[in-house]
Amino acid sequence: MNLTDFSLRNRTLVIVLTIGALYAGFQSFNSLPRLEDPEFTIKEALVITPYPGATPYEVEEEVSDELERAVQKLGKIKKIESRNIPGQSTITVEMRSTVPGDSLPQVWDELRRKVGDAQASLPPGAGPSLVIDDYSDVYGVFLALSGDEYSDRELYDVAKMLRKELVLVKDVAKVELFGVVPEAVYVEFDRERFSQIGISPDAIMEQLVAEGVVFDAGLVRAGPEYLRIQPDSLIHTSQDIGDILISKGDNSQVRLRDIANISREYKEPPANRLHMDGHRAIGIGVSTEKGGNVVTMGEGIKKRLAELEGEFPLGMDLDIIYMQSDMVVTAINGFLVNLAEAVAIVVIVLLIFMGLRSGLIIGFVLVLTIAATFIFMGPAGVALERISLGALIIALGMLVDNAIVIIDGMLVRIKDGMDSEEAAREVAGQTSMPLLGATAVAIIAFAAIGLSPDSTGEFCSSLFTVIGISLSLSWVTAMTITPLLGIWFLKPPSAKEMAKNEGAQENAFYRGYRSFLNLCLRFRWVTVGVVLALFVVSVYGFGFTDKSFFPASTTPKFRVDVFWSIDQHIDETEKRVDVIEKGLAELEGVTRVASAIGQGPLRFILTFTPEKEHPGYAQFLVDIEDYTTLQRDIQRAEDYIQSIAPDAIVFGRTFDLGPSKPGKIEARLVGRDPDVLRDLEQQALAIFRADPDTKGSRGRWYERVKVIHPKLSEEQADAHGISTRAVAQAIRSTFEGEPVGVYRERDEVIPLLFRQPAPLRNDITNLKQIPIWSPAAQRYIPLANVVTGLDTEWSDRVVERRNRKRTLTVVTDPTNDSAPTLWARLAPKVEALPFPPGYYVEWGGEYESQTEAQAALFAPIPMFVGIMVVIVIGLFNAIRQPLVIWLTVPLALIGVTGGLLVTGQPFGFMALLGFLSLSGMLIKNAIVLVDEIDLQVKSGKPIYPAILDSGVSRLRPVAMAAATTILGMIPLFGDAFFIAMAVTIVFGLLVATVLTMLVVPTFYAIFFRANANVAGTPTTTPVPAE
Repeated sequence: MNLTDFSLRNRTLVIVLTIGALYAGFQSFNSLPRLEDPEFTIKEALVITPYPGATPYEVEEEVSDELERAVQKLGKIKKIESRNIPGQSTITVEMRSTVPGDSLPQVWDELRRKVGDAQASLPPGAGPSLVIDDYSDVYGVFLALSGDEYSDRELYDVAKMLRKELVLVKDVAKVELFGVVPEAVYVEFDRERFSQIGISPDAIMEQLVAEGVVFDAGLVRAGPEYLRIQPDSLIHTSQDIGDILISKGDNSQVRLRDIANISREYKEPPANRLHMDGHRAIGIGVSTEKGGNVVTMGEGIKKRLAELEGEFPLGMDLDIIYMQSDMVVTAINGFLVNLAEAVAIVVIVLLIFMGLRSGLIIGFVLVLTIAATFIFMGPAGVALERISLGALIIALGMLVDNAIVIIDGMLVRIKDGMDSEEAAREVAGQTSMPLLGATAVAIIAFAAIGLSPDSTGEFCSSLFTVIGISLSLSWVTAMTITPLLGIWFLKPPSAKEMAKNEGAQENAFYRGYRSFLNLCLRFRWVTVGVVLALFVVSVYGFGFTDKSFFPASTTPKFRVDVFWSIDQHIDETEKRVDVIEKGLAELEGVTRVASAIGQGPLRFILTFTPEKEHPGYAQFLVDIEDYTTLQRDIQRAEDYIQSIAPDAIVFGRTFDLGPSKPGKIEARLVGRDPDVLRDLEQQALAIFRADPDTKGSRGRWYERVKVIHPKLSEEQADAHGISTRAVAQAIRSTFEGEPVGVYRERDEVIPLLFRQPAPLRNDITNLKQIPIWSPAAQRYIPLANVVTGLDTEWSDRVVERRNRKRTLTVVTDPTNDSAPTLWARLAPKVEALPFPPGYYVEWGGEYESQTEAQAALFAPIPMFVGIMVVIVIGLFNAIRQPLVIWLTVPLALIGVTGGLLVTGQPFGFMALLGFLSLSGMLIKNAIVLVDEIDLQVKSGKPIYPAILDSGVSRLRPVAMAAATTILGMIPLFGDAFFIAMAVTIVFGLLVATVLTMLVVPTFYAIFFRANANVAGTPTTTPVPAE
């Protein structure tokens, strides 16, 4: 069906649909979900398995190895990583990028079954395993509840209340707390006294365990009713624990409080803590449900918090660490301003170079196309976010290309005296298929990123979706409403205008272009040689461009990671953090400081990966006044912290705008022997630290720590009936506390722990005097009676594996250089290390991410290039014309290299996307020119003058298409995420358009042997049939 004929026959319908599209587009824009960054699925789950008392190597070999073997049977796994620490295995399972995000719930269910089946293979005392599949949830609202006048328990009670209230807000998926210090009920007892009255610790443990169990007494029928029987527990408060009766050796009973001190305290040591501006706090993280509107959720949370403000105790504060809705509003408003500026620029350019009527028509069609794009974004699952709005700006110039060709063609024909309706039908009839093919080629140029299965491809997929929708609609509007508006508003020029425009194509500009093109055609091989030389120079110059993956965020917030020794007590870490916080708050430009201690905070940004448990670790989240001072402020913070913590590893980073890794540069040392790996680690660290542009160099196994090994005398232990387990329990109950049961209080389960009185547990020199129960003697004896000595050894606290192989990862970050530049300098040195047989290095970090992203991007490119070639061949039903067109595509590199070097922008992933998209733009312009040459040749005009006349005829549409795209990109030069892409497209298109208008005619003349005689009179060769 001919769309133009249809629209001209059904004008009322077209107008109604146009008005409806404008209205629906406005409504769709207001209702579309809003995000800061596009969603992408982190296809990871955790399998956490406790193995109390085991060393990291025992955990690795007896637990992780068994579970990894079971998990591996799941299939479609990209990697399995395990982190083994004393008493716990943490396995990270990441699925391949080809696994659809929607199928992950079924995948994780299967993972649970595999892990469940493997429980029988675990050693006694290990397990049960817990599978966590919401590890990648993003808590875009991160609040801190603090109050120095209140206890941790009082803060926790208010935090729980807020959790219950906020989870009811629209679009909220989940509310989690961070930095909660759990409570425990401690039973402190004097074992000497136990021994005197003949009470064994096992008897007390059994009694406490029994009282903490909830029993089901079943149901009973009572007439017409069926009643549940629930035996009342003896324990309702922590004080009730003291009323439990314990049997003595003489069959009498004594209450527990009479022989032990019972107290409810905070469990030591806490796993993590949170500070807000130097005050202890509890973090409250709120995540958005899938498909939810972050802005709506943020407004709902603020409203609900305002309603609850009266319920807050005086002196208790609720501060914002991160409010994604505010960031989204700021980001989207900024992009909308950029979009409006880009539209205004394009329309102004059109008005200047196309005239008032033509400019207004094309400008209206542009607005209509954008509005219609919003309508289709919702059903396509695209939200308003950084990538989708950036895609609209990128597409702006191309959105007017088709309309420009139609309006320009109509203007030429109307000026020549043709009726406007006839002109519309003729132009649309001649150009509809070439424009459709050119539009398809432009869309397909972006297809590689849209269909890339990699997480980076998923992150940028809305770029392809939006450009595909908008460009498709631009062709539809060019074939429907554009001709109709042209008929109504394009009028034949008056005699005065005819006189003014007489010989328009003979003015100085057109004459100059025609003369220069004629010169290029006459000296075509010189032209080709010059262009080839420029191309060679650009290839050489490209090697001097900087490289990167994704740019840093412009959010005025950064983080500083500080690593002390992993065996440092978290209380000591907190004391040192207190000092640092005060100094950071006094630095110029700093507005707020939040600190996570013991591990990284909740994932509040999608591209942020929190650090795992580490008692000697702290992360400072620093807010500043102006993002333009980020690098300066990071350096100041690093210098200050390092000056007062010289024994720590300190490094600051901005937040990334794309998928990121814990370290920009990661060298994975793979092998079996830990000692060999440690030696290689030290050599790699020496290489890293010797480079002045590195910071934060560290090994992911951290340093070895001191471990005390009591040497058990087998003979003495057997004589007293004491097992290794009994020794471990005695030591643990003395210092940390031995779990013996639980106490239930409303919605909480509080652990009960045995421990020794403070004088004994706070002095490590009492280790040999720890009393241990002897079943044989029916009394407590000193540990020294069954232990021959106490040895202190250095041991690994963390042992990691990757894909079932021991892997020690060495990490560093760049200071000034980009990560690829630094990696290129460090990698050869590390790879030159003397690796023993069976040992090798793998590179992770940004290098791996970029390599995987590019591999996923390039894999389908041959297919899409093939499709584009077929489309171009189909348009011309020939071979030589497509060759002429495709030979111009590589020439874009000339402008790209120059642009990147002049602006100093790195060639990263977004610049690569820009370069790929350039091919579609250039091919589209070249198709318009070559199609015009063919039309003129088919009309009977000799080839040489046809080439000259077609170049002059298509100069304005091609130049206008390039100018609108280039100038529409200007607002993106102020956006950190898109600037490299904008530079690539602007400079590449600028140079390539100039070359297109010269090189395409030159190649056409070469391929079709168009010649001019010495006097300048063209001699032609007919176009052979292809």
